Amino acid sequence: MTQIVHNISIQAENWPLKQHFTIARGTKTNAHVVVVEITHKGYKGRGEAVPYARYGENMEIVTAAIEQIVPSLEKGLDRARLQIALLPGAARNAIDCALWDLQAKIEGKAVWQLADLPPPRPLTTALTITIDRPAAMAQAAKRAADWPLLKIKLGADNIAADLGRLAAIRQAVPNTDLIIDVNEAWHADELAMHVDTLKQFNLTLIEQPLPVGKDEILKQIDLPFCADESVHDRTSLPALKGKYQWLNIKLDKTGGLTEALQLARTARQQGFHLMTGCMVATSLSLAPAYLVAQLCDICDLDGAFFLAADRPHALTYQQAQLTPPSSQLWG
Repeated sequence: MTQIVHNISIQAENWPLKQHFTIARGTKTNAHVVVVEITHKGYKGRGEAVPYARYGENMEIVTAAIEQIVPSLEKGLDRARLQIALLPGAARNAIDCALWDLQAKIEGKAVWQLADLPPPRPLTTALTITIDRPAAMAQAAKRAADWPLLKIKLGADNIAADLGRLAAIRQAVPNTDLIIDVNEAWHADELAMHVDTLKQFNLTLIEQPLPVGKDEILKQIDLPFCADESVHDRTSLPALKGKYQWLNIKLDKTGGLTEALQLARTARQQGFHLMTGCMVATSLSLAPAYLVAQLCDICDLDGAFFLAADRPHALTYQQAQLTPPSSQLWG
C-alpha cells in the first residue's frame, strides 16, 4: 500500500521491570524501547522495537536510522520498499509494524486478515528463569511449576556450573518441559564433553549454545539445537542446515512482521521447527510477534510479563495462557 504520510514521531521510552532480568550478557532492570507512530488522515499506526547491543544497536543508533528514513516515508515509502531501504534490525521493525498497524486502521481490518493468516487463537507461552545461583533458580522454577514450559537462561560462567544449575532445576520440576538458552556462551570442546549429561535432562531444545560462526560441531551432536543469534532473516537459512533443527524468530532480528512471516513460511518448507521469541518489552512489541507465533511450534512471548507496568490494553497472562491482542493495542 502506497500512501503519503503526514506525521511521524519517534519516542525513546524506559519501562522499569518488577525484577532483575539476567542473561549471559548481563543484567537489566529496565526495558528500553523505541516507538514509532505514523499518522495519516487521522489514523495512527504504532510499532515498537528494542535495540540490542549484540547487533551493534543502541537507542541513539536505532533512532538515527529511523530519522534518516522519515523523508522517504513522507513521500510514500511502503512496506515492500522498506525491506530494501533498511537492513533487518530494530529500526526497520518499528517502522514495519507501524505501517501494518496503520493499514489495518485505515482499511478497518485486522492485521491477521491483511496478512492472510487464520484468526489468532490463544497461545501457551514459555516463562523465562533468569541466571542466578542453582538453589535460587530451582526455587524460581518450582514457583512456576504450573507453567508447562520454562526457558532457563544459562551461560554466566562455564558449562559445568550451568549443569549444576540445570540439575537443581530438573530436581525441582521433574515433569516440566525445559528449554535452555545459552546466548552463545559455551565453547565447542566443552559442549562435546557433556553431551551425555545434557541428554539426561530431556530438554525440549538448546538455544544458541555456541557463538555464531563457531558452531560447525553441532552437525555431529544428536541434541535439539535452536538458532537464535545465528538467524535473522531468510538469508540466514542456508548456513543453518544440519546444525540446527529449530529457529527462534524475533521481529527485532527480522526487521519487522513482513520478513518474519516470510521467514516462518520458508523455514517451515525447509523442515525447520519454529519458535517465536521476543525481547523484554511492552505488549506493543509482542502483539505483532503473536501473529508469527500462530505459525510456530513454540511461543516464547513472556517479555511483557517482567514489566512493573505495561501499556493500556496490554496482553494478559493467565499463568502461561495468552489471549489475542486487542486492536486497541495494535493491529
